[in-house]
Amino acid sequence: MKSSNSRPSRVGRNPFIHELKFTLREKLKIGLMSVTVFPVRLLLVSFFMLLAWPFAFTASLGRSEFVIEPQSWWRRFIDLCLRVIMRAMWFCGGFHWIKVKGERAAPSEAPILTVAPHSSYFDAIPVTMTMCSIVTKLESSSIPVWGTLISYIRPVFVFRSDQDSRRKTVEEIKRRARSGGQWPQIMIFPEGTCTNRSGLILYKAGAFIPGLPVQPVVLRYQNKLYLPVYTPSDEERENPALFASNVRKLMAKALEAPLTDLSFDDREISLSQGPLRVYDYSSLLEFNLLVSRLGQRAGTSEKVLEEQARRARKLQGDRLGLDDFAQFLNLPVTDTLTQVHSMFDQHGDGQIDIRHYVIALSTVHRPSESMKTLKLAFKMYENKEKGEVIEEDLAAILEIMLGVQEVELSGLFLSLDGPDTNKITYDDLHHFIEQHPHFVQKYLDFKNHPRKFCIARPKSCNGKNHDKDD
Repeated sequence: MKSSNSRPSRVGRNPFIHELKFTLREKLKIGLMSVTVFPVRLLLVSFFMLLAWPFAFTASLGRSEFVIEPQSWWRRFIDLCLRVIMRAMWFCGGFHWIKVKGERAAPSEAPILTVAPHSSYFDAIPVTMTMCSIVTKLESSSIPVWGTLISYIRPVFVFRSDQDSRRKTVEEIKRRARSGGQWPQIMIFPEGTCTNRSGLILYKAGAFIPGLPVQPVVLRYQNKLYLPVYTPSDEERENPALFASNVRKLMAKALEAPLTDLSFDDREISLSQGPLRVYDYSSLLEFNLLVSRLGQRAGTSEKVLEEQARRARKLQGDRLGLDDFAQFLNLPVTDTLTQVHSMFDQHGDGQIDIRHYVIALSTVHRPSESMKTLKLAFKMYENKEKGEVIEEDLAAILEIMLGVQEVELSGLFLSLDGPDTNKITYDDLHHFIEQHPHFVQKYLDFKNHPRKFCIARPKSCNGKNHDKDD
């Protein structure tokens, strides 16, 4: 699979990986403070958190999560007390001075605050300073002590066990945002996950679907910045994705940070785990973006993949042109579909093997469940008599799953017990991979291979060292 030539690569620095590198001086400082300052800070932070709990618990008694209630004088007093206690807690945690630039808009003017970048638990600081509502999973309310504080700010809970959760969450955000300022402002981190702050990833549309003014809030360590209220145009009200994109550009400019054309869904691909994890995710990330635009990513399920694999097997390797590819997916021919088709056009003749598409779709759908994708691929390629796949086809399968090029399998087949053959069954390959945790490093060869074992044992890289993995 190759990347589309119509747009630059989306992959620069991976925003989901944060590698810490400390100098010797910094390591000594951390070691010293871990046995001196840190225990004192931890004790004080714990004290203030416990002190805040009875206030939050009392104010939450008898309060409805769905009905607008006037803020009584004693609840306003508790709110003030909690802000003071939380500020003292952060002070003891090392955040001595928090600089705020700009003015926070009133709830009636901007019912939603969009905050970015989201990088750590310390991003809760603006929440405790403003006591805004947030969007969080229901399980958060069960966290001892902290869960009571979360419940106090009347968050919009996400019920992950409910398949209709996304729609209900959006409806609740819309209901509160359109209350004319009677509900507290909702603070939303539109990135949807934590990053390393190297750039802003694609925003989720939830904060922008109501089509109401939002106030961007930029987090910087050392300071925090409120930008002017952003009022959407008529076009942006009709198109939440455009609204989200324009707000993201505005916030990236204020941060002087690049835009990273990755999304929450890309996180699993770039952090995939398992014996056949993705090694080069650039082409798969490109593919994931395109199939998401086609609506194929959201509609993918185990059942859909099995059905596509069944239909692909019936074609027996027949190559499909663009029109046939569109018919296979039951989609119209568009620029996006053309780009997807071109990614699998290995010979430049306008024809593709649809099995390659199914393998790629399964890989981005479940990147950390590579053995399921491998089994699905075998169903499309194996012969009916013995369930075997030939070496050439297995190389094509692994090229797509690993995101690499020019896979060479002589090392694998030389290491297999049994007759000298260039065929293998899924069960035999699965067993071999289980027995050799470093299967990819030791028994495969491909372009730009990460040869971790070549310095000490060069023969292990071309398959001629048959020693078992440690």
